[in-house]
Amino acid sequence: MNYESIAHGGPVAVSRREELKVVVGASVGTVLEWYDFFLYGSLAVFFSGHFFPAGSATAGYLASLATFGVGFVIRPIGAVVFGRFGDKAGRKATFLVTIVVMGLCTAGMGVLPTFETIGWASPVLLVVLRMLQGLALGGEYGGAATYIAEHSRPGRRGFTTGFLQTTATFGFLLSLGITLLCRAFVSAEAFADWGWRLPFLISLVLLAISTYIRTTLSESPVFARMKAEHRLAVSPVKESLLVWANVRKMLAVMLGAQAAVGLIWYTCNFYTLYFLTSTMKVPPALAYGFMAIMLAISLPLYVFFGWLSDKCGRKWIVLAGCGLAVLTFVPIYSQLSRAVNPELVAFEQSANIRIEAGNCNTELFGSPSTACDRARDFFTQTGLSYTVVPRHDGAFSIEVGGRTFDRFDAVVLKAALVEAGYPASVAAGKINRPLMFTLIALLMVWGAMAYGPMSAYYVELFPAKIRYTSISIPYNLGAAVFGGLAPFMMTAVAVKTGNVYGGIWYAVVVGGIAVLIGAICMRETRDTDVTQ
Repeated sequence: MNYESIAHGGPVAVSRREELKVVVGASVGTVLEWYDFFLYGSLAVFFSGHFFPAGSATAGYLASLATFGVGFVIRPIGAVVFGRFGDKAGRKATFLVTIVVMGLCTAGMGVLPTFETIGWASPVLLVVLRMLQGLALGGEYGGAATYIAEHSRPGRRGFTTGFLQTTATFGFLLSLGITLLCRAFVSAEAFADWGWRLPFLISLVLLAISTYIRTTLSESPVFARMKAEHRLAVSPVKESLLVWANVRKMLAVMLGAQAAVGLIWYTCNFYTLYFLTSTMKVPPALAYGFMAIMLAISLPLYVFFGWLSDKCGRKWIVLAGCGLAVLTFVPIYSQLSRAVNPELVAFEQSANIRIEAGNCNTELFGSPSTACDRARDFFTQTGLSYTVVPRHDGAFSIEVGGRTFDRFDAVVLKAALVEAGYPASVAAGKINRPLMFTLIALLMVWGAMAYGPMSAYYVELFPAKIRYTSISIPYNLGAAVFGGLAPFMMTAVAVKTGNVYGGIWYAVVVGGIAVLIGAICMRETRDTDVTQ
């Protein structure tokens, strides 16, 4: 690349070889960042009991999901910190720092003492590490998207940044794959006890490789030109947040596309895995393995839809993916449950579980304090829907399959469920694998259609001198509020309503509103000059 030409106003152009090097170098590092970030969610079901006090299993898992969400909530701060640094000091140096911070924090989780060893310091330190991860990830995506797009030739930005869009799925896939590999070498008991730490520690090896690759990359040609021409922003944060024209674009993309895309992507990937393992009782090894295969199959779709957006435009491809997901979530998950565990669905329909109680205001993070709370926790763990009926006289009863119990006793209820024919696990031979494959494949297509063109859209929406900051803030705010908290919110809604499909309606309603906002407020960006 001729940086002397760039510095003196020559064309910003790169060869195919340079373009490929940039795409690979930036994407490999971003894969590690996502691996580190998603590893927590993939392993939460195993370590939640180690870092949080004993009590309700549901509360422990929700606490771990909330801590997962903390990483997303802190991401906007990372967006401001690293966005400013990236617009002032350069794209390359900034996302080199983010990858080191992320990798070290992930390894730290692998050696963190348990609640039994150091008490409340354990969950506190876990939250701190998770916050630092969120801080680093807040500065990663905007930098990588900007870096790749500013190296890309006109008419190819959707295609090249489409590879970056695979990194979230690739990182999630890598977290599942390494988790499965580690589980294959230790017993189930050992993995639950200490083996879950291994995937966190493996991050150190990946960190060394990714750091080396990023040190070999050159600075963005667009940034190099702006620096040579003294056109760098004096205060990127102020110019991003105090200029109404820019704020309007940030609000439109955050409340429209990013809200919908974040919610749809995490629902299609994370919530599907939770739904299979925790609700439908699919064995974790089977669910993780199947999801890993589906994620691998979906990877080319992100590049395809990025490429397609170079031909047809970004906006309507993104919104079409989100809209199709919103319209089909309920029927897809309903049929998915029948495909993977038809016996559980049939039992739930015949059991007609009712809880009648005077005090049933479930605390999501606390241990169950009333008989009603304990009953709700119990049935949530079984993957069964139930109805809660208020009783003003304070009386308590549980009805299961025509039998009534006047007190909560987990042992008695479990025996009653077994006697009534409750399938505690999936009968592998009864899984409708072709239907399961088809339904999850549809979810993967919707997720890729929505997410594939988004990097190119973001880069083209904002001016070069404040691009890193202006991309990072709405992207991470939207991801935090609508994406990162989606698994927790959907699980919490399911617990509160007593309906295993209750969380799906949260995604449908919130996602539908976001799609409407995007359709009205977003503008098309294809063919925008990204050097300005």
